[in-house]
Amino acid sequence: MMNGMFGGGMWFGWIFWLIILGVIIWAVVQFTNRNQNQNTNVTPGKTPLQILKERYAKGEITKEQYEQMKQDLMN
Repeated sequence: MMNGMFGGGMWFGWIFWLIILGVIIWAVVQFTNRNQNQNTNVTPGKTPLQILKERYAKGEITKEQYEQMKQDLMN
C-alpha cells in the first residue's frame, strides 16, 4: 500500500516539473518573439530620402506628396 502512494506521488512530481519547464520555455519564446517584432520596424542602411523614393516608386504617394515630404526632409 505504501508503494502505491509513493509511486503516484512521484508521477505527480514529474508532471509538476514538466509543466513548470513548459511555462519557462513558453515565456522565453514569447519574450524572444516580442523583441524580434520590435526590431523589424527599423530598416538598417536606408535613409529617409531613400524610403521616400521607394514609396513614390511604388505609387504609395503622389508626386505632390513626394515633393512636399522631400522638402520637409531637406529642411
